[in-house]
Amino acid sequence: MKISKVVSSLLVVGAVISSVPNVALAGGGASGPKVQHVAVGKIGEIVVNPYGIAPLTAIIKNGGYELKNAKVTVVGRNGGIDISYKVSDDHLKNHAGIPVFGLYADYKNTVNVEYDRIFNGKVEKIKETYKIYAAPIYGDITGLNEGGVLLSKVAVKKVDPAFKDRLYFINNLSSNPLSSQAVWNNPSGGALEWNFVSQNFIVDTKGEVRWYMLIDKIYDRESIYKAGPMMGFRQNTDGALSWGFGQRYVKYDIMGKEVFDRRLPIGYNDYSHFMYPATAGKSAGHYFMRVASSNYKRPDGKNVRTVRDVIVEVDENGKVVDDWKLFEILDPYRDNIIKVLDQGAVCLNIDASKAGHTMSAEELAKLDESNTFGDVTGSGAGRNWAHVNSVWYDAEDDSIIISSRHQSAMVKIGRDKKVKWIVGAHKGWKDQFKPFLLQPVDEKGNKIVCDDEYTKCPGYTNKAGGFDWTWTQHTAFKIDAKSKGDILYLSAFDNGDSRGMEQPTFPTDKYSRAVIYKIDQKKMTIEQIWEYGKNRGHSYYSPVTSITEFHPDTNSVLVYSATASMSFDIASGKAGGRPQPFINEFKWNPNAKTPEKEPAVEIQLHDAMGYQAFPFSVTSAFSK
Repeated sequence: MKISKVVSSLLVVGAVISSVPNVALAGGGASGPKVQHVAVGKIGEIVVNPYGIAPLTAIIKNGGYELKNAKVTVVGRNGGIDISYKVSDDHLKNHAGIPVFGLYADYKNTVNVEYDRIFNGKVEKIKETYKIYAAPIYGDITGLNEGGVLLSKVAVKKVDPAFKDRLYFINNLSSNPLSSQAVWNNPSGGALEWNFVSQNFIVDTKGEVRWYMLIDKIYDRESIYKAGPMMGFRQNTDGALSWGFGQRYVKYDIMGKEVFDRRLPIGYNDYSHFMYPATAGKSAGHYFMRVASSNYKRPDGKNVRTVRDVIVEVDENGKVVDDWKLFEILDPYRDNIIKVLDQGAVCLNIDASKAGHTMSAEELAKLDESNTFGDVTGSGAGRNWAHVNSVWYDAEDDSIIISSRHQSAMVKIGRDKKVKWIVGAHKGWKDQFKPFLLQPVDEKGNKIVCDDEYTKCPGYTNKAGGFDWTWTQHTAFKIDAKSKGDILYLSAFDNGDSRGMEQPTFPTDKYSRAVIYKIDQKKMTIEQIWEYGKNRGHSYYSPVTSITEFHPDTNSVLVYSATASMSFDIASGKAGGRPQPFINEFKWNPNAKTPEKEPAVEIQLHDAMGYQAFPFSVTSAFSK
C-alpha cells in the first residue's frame, strides 16, 4: 500500500473556505474533459507523500503562481520541537510548490508558511497556517514486528540546550533477513545472500519520528538487482541523500524525488556498508563505493566473485574513473585476526550459538584448500578476508582511507595503489608492509612501549589506560576540519572484538569505544588523543556496525554504538541479547585539544539492529 493523496478538506486559518469553488472531479460536458482540485489556501492543493517514499512530507502546490522567498515551520506537537527552514526559489520550482518536511504521523499538524506570491507582475507577501494530517507509520512486515512496531522505540536520556534543534538520521536494519533467495554463479561466491529490510528514519530530540522512508517503491526483494540492505547514507552538500543497496547506488532528495537510481557498473557487485561523496580535490563530485569484483581470476586460476574488498570510484554520470583491488594491494592471506574473530557475530552474519567460538588454524587451512567461496570468513580473494566497511577520500593528497574489519586495520592508499600507512597491530604483516606500520607515541612525542609485535599496548584491557589500536573497527574517517598537511586526525568506532588478538575469558570483559587519533604522516607516528566507551563496559559493547564522526556545523563528535548489548544479555546471562543502541554527541570546543569527556546528548533506541546515524541538516535540504 502506498499513500500519495490530495488532501482537500483541510482547515486553513485565515482563509475563507466558502470562497473556494466546490466542484466535483468530473469529465465530459460541452467544454470537454476537465479535472479540478480544491485549493484550501491562497495557492494550490496539498499533496501528502508526493513521491511515494516519504509519508511525513507534503507539497503545498503553487496553483500556477510564481512563488519566492518561502519559509516553513512545522509546529511541535504538545510543546515539542518546531522544525523551521527557508526554501530556496530553486526548490519551489523543482517541487512546483512549497515542500513541507517534518510532519508527525497520525496527527493533524499545524504548518505555518510565509511566501511571496507573484501574479501579473504584482508581488503579494502572504502568511498562512495549514492543518495537514499525515497517516500512521506503516511499512514492510516481516512477521516479527511485535505489537505492530515498525520503527525502533526511542528514549531520550539527555540533551544539552545547544543541541535542542538537532535532527538525527538513523539507518537501522531488521533483526532478520527477508525470505528472498538468490544464487550467484559463473563464477561462484559473492555476498548477495546478505539481505535485510532497512529502517531509515529521522528523529528529533524529543524522540519523535519526523520522517521515515517507504522502501518498496525502489526496493524489490524478488529482484537480484533491486534488493540488498540499504547502507552508507550520506547527506550531500546539495542536501540530498545518497546510499546504496545490493547491486544499486542511488540519490534522492529528502522529499523522495529521484536524483539518480543506477545499477552498479557491470564489473562490480555486492555493494554494502559505505558510499562516500567527494566534495573537494581532483575527485570532487565523484562517489567512492565499497563493492567487490564480479569476476576475478585468482593466481591459482580459479574465477570468483570477491567479497567486500574493492573500492570503485565513479563520476557524477556513473562512469568508472578508478578502482582499488585490495586483494592485489594488501595481503589477503594475513589471517591473524580472522583466527580470533568471534564467530557468533561476523558483521551482520549473527549466530548466537557460535558466540565466543573462533576458527582454528586447521579449519582455516581446510577452507583455504577447498573450493568454497562466498561470504565466509577465510583467507584469499573470493572469501571475506578484508571486510572493508568504510572508505574516505583525502583530497589533500588524492588518496583513500579504508577500514578493514577482518584485518583490524585502517589503511591509507594512494592513487598509485601504494600503501601510505597502516593503523593496526604490527603482528602478521609481511616485510613489504612493515615500513608503513605507525609507531604509537604519547602527547610529548615519546615512543610508547608495547609488546614485541605491537599487539598489546598499554590500553588493550578495559582497566588499563593509554594507547590501544582499534579492533574489528568501523568508520575510519579523516577529520578534515582539524587536519592539515602532514598532521591528520582520524576517528573510528573501535568495536573491540579480538582485542589484543585474543578472546577474553568472559564475554562481559568486551567493550567498545569511540576513538580519535592524531597521525603525523611524515614522522609515521600515531597518538591517541580521545576515547569514550571504555568506562561504560560491556553494556556499551557493539560487536558489529556503528560509527564515530566529527561534524563541523556544531564542532562536535557523533557516536552511534549501534548494536550495544547484542552479544550478551546481562539480565538473562545468555548470549544473543537484543541490541539497545546509543546515540551520543560530544562538544569539541574550538580552543580545546580534544572533545569533552561526557556526551552532551544521549538517546537510546530499544530492540533495534542499528547500523549508522548522523545529524540531518534541514537547512541544507531546502536551501541549496
